[in-house]
Amino acid sequence: MARIAVIGAGMGAMAAAARLAVAGHRVTVYERSETFGGSVGRYAHEGFVFDTGPALLHLPAVYRDLFVKTGKEPLERCVTMTQVDPASRHLFADGTAVSLPNASRAGVVSALDGALGGGAGAAWGEFLGRARDAWDRSRRPLLEEPLRSDREVFGRDPYPALRQRRLLRSARQAGTVAEIGAWELADPRLAALLDGYALSYGLDPLRAPAAAALLPYMEETFGSWYVSGGMRALAQAVYERCLARKVEFVLGAEVARVVEKDGRAAGVELVDGTVAEAGHVVLGARPWPGLVPGQELWQDDGVTGRPGPGRGVVPGRFMVLLSLRGARPSDTVHRTVVHPADGTAEREAVFGGRLAERPTVTVLRPDDPSTRPDDDHEAVTLTATVAPHGAVDWMDPAVRERCADSLIEAAAAAVPGIRERLLRAEVRTPAETAAETGAEGGSVPAPALAGAGGAYLRPGNRTRLPGLYTAGGWSHPGGGLAHAGMSGALVAGLIVEGDGFRGSQ
Repeated sequence: MARIAVIGAGMGAMAAAARLAVAGHRVTVYERSETFGGSVGRYAHEGFVFDTGPALLHLPAVYRDLFVKTGKEPLERCVTMTQVDPASRHLFADGTAVSLPNASRAGVVSALDGALGGGAGAAWGEFLGRARDAWDRSRRPLLEEPLRSDREVFGRDPYPALRQRRLLRSARQAGTVAEIGAWELADPRLAALLDGYALSYGLDPLRAPAAAALLPYMEETFGSWYVSGGMRALAQAVYERCLARKVEFVLGAEVARVVEKDGRAAGVELVDGTVAEAGHVVLGARPWPGLVPGQELWQDDGVTGRPGPGRGVVPGRFMVLLSLRGARPSDTVHRTVVHPADGTAEREAVFGGRLAERPTVTVLRPDDPSTRPDDDHEAVTLTATVAPHGAVDWMDPAVRERCADSLIEAAAAAVPGIRERLLRAEVRTPAETAAETGAEGGSVPAPALAGAGGAYLRPGNRTRLPGLYTAGGWSHPGGGLAHAGMSGALVAGLIVEGDGFRGSQ
């Protein structure tokens, strides 16, 4: 039995901690803030309750596996999860709208044909078939195994793009999300739909590899799930599972550096000078300068945890939490995405480090009594992907107000009378994310993707310092709730089974 120190109490870190404790290790988690969950936060005011991080769960099997492997109570006994149906409603700039059913490829195809016409459903269905191939080729080596040393294999894009012949010109194949939209989907509304998926994960459609097609495939195949009480309830359940397995949490304890002894990690030193010895250290946060004095954590292979050549600006999230008077209508859709008329201008602004005038806005209206003071009120969350703090001064009141107003204006298409119903609007920007989670600029990491020469990979869970491992969105296999849970499983496997561990079978 080894003593293990975990830095940070995010979802990936807690997933690793619970699994390591079940394996017989003594695990202590050191968290700089006064609570757990990392980016999975909650804001409450006068009976209104909002998620301040991810609000829907995709690929719930990751957390089902965590709860099966760490105790007798399955996930569904610890939280109440329901599939959101329809999964999403999309409002396009030309006035057309479509509601996509949850986890039904045939239903999605039918809905798109009915709303958009012109063979739109068939085009999207054929695209999803190719996206399935990308998923099948990526799932085992990229998502469910530790990052391989021969990373060149991930430089090749797994998406089987159509080869398109052209008169008097060479054939072409889509290599990016934007090229799939323009060359394979053709309909600008389908292209906007695909771009919206990429943007929601913080990816630039113009640069993200075609392999990002597996993200809409994952959502439309495995479904979108809402956790009663908000996603914070899932974080609470993981935290309680850790406590039940005797994981110790030290909150308000900021780690300054990893202690090194005899060429391996030997514990952590807190900012107050306290040293806690450990046989292994798990970093569940983005690395910072001086974490391991005088040493780079990874080999010099271009995968460093900083934005790589293919990623550019790593954006954050701008949220407006709306307290509304008036009941939520019974036919309200849980998630509506309002697409702008000029997606190119939005991308250029977000990934150029500027404020977008007309962003893609996601409107969340959960049918959950615990999110509102009574049935005569409604809690609504508006979210947009934006440039990080630093590129844009998100502490500037005028900038905050301008961005919030643009989100509310867009949301009016999904929430009739939104301004007349408004009681209070709470704004949260990448500046708040940076302050609460420590992520530089309030950036939110995207999932790892193959293709683009490996530019969208994350650093491996092993580091150059023996005994030091990384978990969470800033390490393999990248950001998102599902991916964070996967990283925790990989780190636990590496520590328990050693470097020969190749992932769950």
